[in-house]
Formats: sequence, C-alpha cells, structure tokens
Amino acid sequence: MHRRDVLRALCAAPLLAASCARPEEREVTMPDEARPSSTGGRMPAIFAAHGAPVLLDDAEWMGELAAWAGALPRPRAVLMVSAHWDRRPTTLGATRTVPLVYDFHGFPERYYRTEYAAPGAPELAARVRELLRARDVAVQDDPDRGLDHGAYVPLVAMYPEADVPVLQISMPGLDPRALLDLGRALAPLRDEGVLVFGSGFLTHNMAYAFRPGTPGWAREFDAWAAEAIERLDVDALVDFRERAPAVAQALPTWEHYAPLLVTVGAAADERPPAAFPITGWWMDGAFTKRSVQLG
Repeated sequence: MHRRDVLRALCAAPLLAASCARPEEREVTMPDEARPSSTGGRMPAIFAAHGAPVLLDDAEWMGELAAWAGALPRPRAVLMVSAHWDRRPTTLGATRTVPLVYDFHGFPERYYRTEYAAPGAPELAARVRELLRARDVAVQDDPDRGLDHGAYVPLVAMYPEADVPVLQISMPGLDPRALLDLGRALAPLRDEGVLVFGSGFLTHNMAYAFRPGTPGWAREFDAWAAEAIERLDVDALVDFRERAPAVAQALPTWEHYAPLLVTVGAAADERPPAAFPITGWWMDGAFTKRSVQLG
C-alpha cells in the first residue's frame, strides 16, 4: 500500500465502523495459573502504541511486541482499553463470541480478512462490574461490541495463538481524572492475573504523517512524557494539556493519549518502576512508538 494511500485511509477512518467479523464462538474459564510476575504475583499494567492495520506488515514492530509479550508474566486474561472506544457510561464489550471491528476504510482487502478468535472473558466482566459498582460507577454491557484495531492489532503480535481471554472496556469519555480513577478501580485485577492494557499513542498528529524526519515538537513531548512516567508524576500526566510542551502539535486531539491514564491509574497507588520496552518512531518520525510497562 502506497504511503499516500495509507495516510488517506487513516485520515478518513472514523473511530468506529459497523463492519464486524464473527469468529467461531469460544468461551473459556480463566486459567488458574500464570507465570509469576516480577512484582510477586502482581501483573504489570501496560500501554502500547498500536500503529494501524498496516502494523501487521511491519515485521520489526511486530517482533518487538512479540518479544515484550514473551518477557511479561503470562496473563490469565487481558482487559483492553483502546483509543478507539469512548462510550458513557463505561461499557463492557463482547464476552462470548468476540468479533473484530474493522474501524477503518480504504485499506487493501487483506486487512479486512484479519482474524483473531480470542476467547471471551465472562468471569472477568463480572469482576469488573463488581469493582466499578463498589465505587458507584455506572457500567453497562454491549454484547455485540468486539475488538477494534487498537485492541486486536497488538494482540495479534503479542498473543498470536489467541489463547488468552480478552475483554474490551470503553473509556467513559475523555476526562483525565475520570480515566485515572477508572484505572484505580481496576487495579485489584492486577493481583488476579489480569493484564490491564492501554492501547494508543503518546503523539498522534496525522498532518505530519510521512513527512521526513522527526519533528522537534514530537521529540520534546515524547521526552517530557517519558520523564513524567518514570517519576510516575500522576498530576503532570493528568494535567498534560497545561504542563506538557508542544501539546498542541503532539496531540491536536488526545483520545490516543487517554488510555495511558487508565494504565497509570492501575499502578498509581503502588508506584512501581517504569520501563519502556519499545521506543522509536513511526510514519517517518511523527508518531512515537514508546510503550510503557509499570511493574
């Protein structure tokens, strides 16, 4: 696919499209055992840059994601928060048949034939409802809503056998403090073998896609974010629109940054060490690939 065609397709893509594939129904009970984690049984919380459907053809990046997954404790289930699902109140996606949502237009046909028949996670959904309702947070179900490309693209690389139960949860709007609080509410899941997984981008400006070289503003924002994450400066990360340099260029809209705040919230009270398993630049340098592991 030519770069200009990729750019045209990405810019034309809505956050959600109605086209879904329904793989063979598969529901499993979460396994009782997972590899011990580096935090004494507690799973890390992570945030991954997810690229676009074309990431599936990027052997280097797919390899980096696979290597990261290999170094992580094996999760009993994945709770996915993608930049591409924002719905109030907080909504839980499919728990039995888990379809894919092809929320993009104008790409080659092969990207619409991608399959990822992940098992559903009804037990995890019940536990999430319990945790949220204990905090008087409204939660609803959408049993037909599957995994959008922000969810399934990194999972194809990280868990290619599709043998880990997956549940996607919506962002309840884009209020930074509410997203942080959502992560805090979900934090107990980390002690239950669940990988809290935010998927987005730390910089996301389509106007600069495929321009040669990494813009100074992208490097500046990426460096600021890395430092704030290393310090786990929750207030700075929440107030990024006031505190971060070059934010208008780095994030003209910020739905791709938002899942990071759920990840941070899930680790904020513990303050674990931060790591960046993947770094570098994409689309000739306007998009940072920086991915985050807390714990």
